[in-house]
Amino acid sequence: MVRAAVLTETGAPLRVTDIDLPEPGPGQVRVKVAATGVCHSDLSLARGTLRQSVPAVLGHEAAGTVVSVGAGVDRCAPGDRVVLCWAPPCGQCWFCGQGEPWLCERSSDAAAAPYATYEGTDLYPGLSTAGFAEETVVSERAVLPVPDGVPLEQAALVGCAVMTGVGAVLNTAKVQPGQSVLVVGLGGVGLSVVQGARLAEAGQVVVVDRSPEKLELARSMGATDVLEAGGELPKQVRALTEKRGVDHAFDCVGLAETIRASWGSTRRGGMTTIVGIGGKEQQVTFSALELFHFARTITGCVYGSTDPMTDIPKILGYAAQGRLDLGSLISSTIGLDDIDAAFAEMEKGVGARAVVVPA
Repeated sequence: MVRAAVLTETGAPLRVTDIDLPEPGPGQVRVKVAATGVCHSDLSLARGTLRQSVPAVLGHEAAGTVVSVGAGVDRCAPGDRVVLCWAPPCGQCWFCGQGEPWLCERSSDAAAAPYATYEGTDLYPGLSTAGFAEETVVSERAVLPVPDGVPLEQAALVGCAVMTGVGAVLNTAKVQPGQSVLVVGLGGVGLSVVQGARLAEAGQVVVVDRSPEKLELARSMGATDVLEAGGELPKQVRALTEKRGVDHAFDCVGLAETIRASWGSTRRGGMTTIVGIGGKEQQVTFSALELFHFARTITGCVYGSTDPMTDIPKILGYAAQGRLDLGSLISSTIGLDDIDAAFAEMEKGVGARAVVVPA
């Protein structure tokens, strides 16, 4: 038995209780969870914006230490420090064959299958990971080694926020040295976009948020211009970019109004990347004439367009070299009992990333 925060039904508070976690089967790994970031996707799962079978243990941005392995596992061993990947590609489906493993048809298979029991009922792993617990069992494809020198609390963020944000810059948008960048929304993902822009050697990085504290944090991470949310964003951005707009805009919120403002802040021929996950009720409209006239590209971004098997080790390497500041992304460290409070703070836009340390 291990302690976990269980979502008993959509919209309900999490219940911290004991669950019956089995030993790993063939191809599986049992991990003692050291830390799990509280991601907006967890909030979306808990509230029903994203679909999730219940009861479930959420939490997908996690790192820990391997406790035991099942038959046939050869990519890790007990005692290894690992980060968990919530969307491990199968390497065999059509999308993987096309070199697009972030769209793998089977990456979420584990989320639809019970992995433990709770009061005699099947229990599902949120986004295949179930990190809001003392221990979890995942596929061996979902564990990747953490280099010495990177604390597990920080490595956990690479499992989602950092990989998504940095990947959006380097992989999806392919920002080039000297180009200008706009980042709308400075949660864990948005701040990771800022750091990705610095890695890409962007020339100008404009950031937008309603929190003065987050704006200053973004400045410390490489932002050159800060704008408090609420103004007429396209006009403000053009004033900072010789009336053109930015080469690249990244919407990390997912609301119709922020997507439209990000699009309007992008120069003719520029690129707008939608990183935030919005609800299906968020409808964005464009006229046929403006699509022609501005010749902008607008693209979605799933998991930073990354191949987790190669990109997660690369990002962890940047962290080990000091090229990424993971520690500054952590705004608070909490226990399992405090996750609902962290959700409430997230809805208010408070803090960058809360990290759950279960024990």
